[in-house]
Amino acid sequence: MLPRLRSTLDGIPAYKAGRPAPVREGVTPFKLSSNENHHLPLPSVLKAAEEALADLHRYPDFASTALVDALAAHFDVPASDIAVGTGSVGLLQQLVQITAGPGDGVLYAWRSFEAYPIVTQIAGATAQAVPLDADDRHDLEAMLAAIDDTTRLILVCNPNNPTSTAVDRAALDGFLAQVPSDILVVIDEAYREFVDADRIPDGLDYYRQYDNVAVLRTFSKAYGLAALRVGFCVAHEPVAEALRKVQVPFGVSTIAQAAAIASLAAEDELLERCVTIARQRIEMEQGLRDIGLSPAESEANFLWLRLGDGTDSFAALCGEEGLSVRPFPGEGVRITVGEPEGNARLLQVAGDWFARRS
Repeated sequence: MLPRLRSTLDGIPAYKAGRPAPVREGVTPFKLSSNENHHLPLPSVLKAAEEALADLHRYPDFASTALVDALAAHFDVPASDIAVGTGSVGLLQQLVQITAGPGDGVLYAWRSFEAYPIVTQIAGATAQAVPLDADDRHDLEAMLAAIDDTTRLILVCNPNNPTSTAVDRAALDGFLAQVPSDILVVIDEAYREFVDADRIPDGLDYYRQYDNVAVLRTFSKAYGLAALRVGFCVAHEPVAEALRKVQVPFGVSTIAQAAAIASLAAEDELLERCVTIARQRIEMEQGLRDIGLSPAESEANFLWLRLGDGTDSFAALCGEEGLSVRPFPGEGVRITVGEPEGNARLLQVAGDWFARRS
């Protein structure tokens, strides 16, 4: 007889990571499927990580004290309001753990980040998924209408993964003003550094305004530390303290903490890279429109093409040309902004695919 496992695990969707680029002889492969920052780590960040290797025989600082202090100073928030975790997705799971269990609701837009339904079901909570609007944006009015007595947590992915769209200031102002104060609202800003800051609001402004707002950020994207798994949440002390209670002991390595601190110190240089990526994104958007396709209005380091039943054929053609993209069967394709050569090849493939469909 096999061990009995929790029935809650039945039917949990598997997380699907972006696949590596297919290898073809004579063709340079490009991975445009995982929203990674294609730039190499800065020398100063590599140096900090290498120096941290000398302490491999020691456990990491459980409280990530130096990193928390650096974040507090950098964002001008109390250290007691910061929780560090194994990427923003690790903190996401902790946020569900501290707010929702069986009989409780976790409300989010859909389609959105794939981990949302997974961590909700793991906790035994009920997913309250609200469809995106016709432009693949959060339908905040519909989300307000979906709030009920069971709702304990609301997730707003801004910009939204995988559709690349973002909620503007006026919409988020109106939404948060109407959410009941006993429901925690998490603004998931994994791609914050790529947005038009004149149009897309900073979640930290809402954290300062509302006691029930928390902000998720990560060092994986703009800072280029995806392999080290380090993120942080800024929330008022009761929420941040609860997150620390359920954190995985020693989950954030000494190397990750050192590299994150060095990245904050070099942020100006890293943000210049984000500006370059955003410009390349705009060029790719226009290139796709010139072909006749209709990418969503992106505020991230990736693009979204709603292709419906053409999704699989588009992804397959990309694969034949040494490109990996992230297909969502029957819905669309997410395309990371990568190296210029890969971006140019993607536009060529998109043109070929569109010509065959026309």
